[in-house]
Amino acid sequence: MPEVLRAPLVVEFPFTRSLGPVQSAFLTGLRERVVLGVRTGDGRVLVPPVEYDPVTAEEIRDLVEVAPTGTVTTWAWNHEPRRGQPLDTPFAWVLVRLDGADTALLHALDAPGPEAVRTGMRVRVRWAGERSGAITDIACFEPHDGEAAEPAGHGGEFEDAVHCIVAHARLDYTYSPGRAQAAYIEALSTRRTYGERCPSCAKVYVPPRGACPTCGVATTEQVEVGPRGTVTTFCIVNIKAKNLDIEVPYVYGHIALDGAGLALHGRIGGIPYDQVRMGLRVEPVWTEGARYPDHYRPTGEPDADYDTYKELL
Repeated sequence: MPEVLRAPLVVEFPFTRSLGPVQSAFLTGLRERVVLGVRTGDGRVLVPPVEYDPVTAEEIRDLVEVAPTGTVTTWAWNHEPRRGQPLDTPFAWVLVRLDGADTALLHALDAPGPEAVRTGMRVRVRWAGERSGAITDIACFEPHDGEAAEPAGHGGEFEDAVHCIVAHARLDYTYSPGRAQAAYIEALSTRRTYGERCPSCAKVYVPPRGACPTCGVATTEQVEVGPRGTVTTFCIVNIKAKNLDIEVPYVYGHIALDGAGLALHGRIGGIPYDQVRMGLRVEPVWTEGARYPDHYRPTGEPDADYDTYKELL
């Protein structure tokens, strides 16, 4: 059997969001070691707080302080913590109903083992040593045998409130391309591009998918396409991406390789960014040892007529 291709991949980006008045007060409170909830019209206290009642959709702004102690309502043991989780040793994920609240907060519980965790056990907040106005200001929960803490009655007014947060989203996974795309990748290493033709509609898919998404039938007939192609549409990139050694502005476009039934993505170089246009004829540029084209450059041919690629937009 041929070797199954696999590769580790990471998708990572910072997500910046602004906070409304309720979330701003909640996160600022955590920075000041204060836990705030919000009271609904029927008297329930929601922690974490939301800006609209999930039952009635009524806007709610009545902030109320709750205690940093509470009761575990349910839990699950995490025997192998992942990167970025609250603790680097095994811990329990718990839902904690803080004293004074009517809903539960999800966080980590530091416990020596699953035998030390139970529904109904009493816990308290362990505050992080350095706090910035984020849910991580609660380092975790820990078992608590003492009395319930008494909130001071904070009203949710703070100086220098947190109004914006940055959440770093990241997904680590292993990608296996399957038969069709594995053959496509292997062909690229020899500077050739292959697609697969649908036996029903005759469209050539590049990269191949192993099946035609329109007809729903398997594709096995390999067809070499390109190497030249036509720019069908494009965008000018003005924001420099992290870890990408390309100066802005640059052009990224859809390129319909000759013989292909749809366009693929590629960077367009060798021409000023403001001269790239629909219909531009391009060819791949390879660098030594590369497994795929570095970019596409103009061939010098006349531009393709719009009618020859309009169905590939």
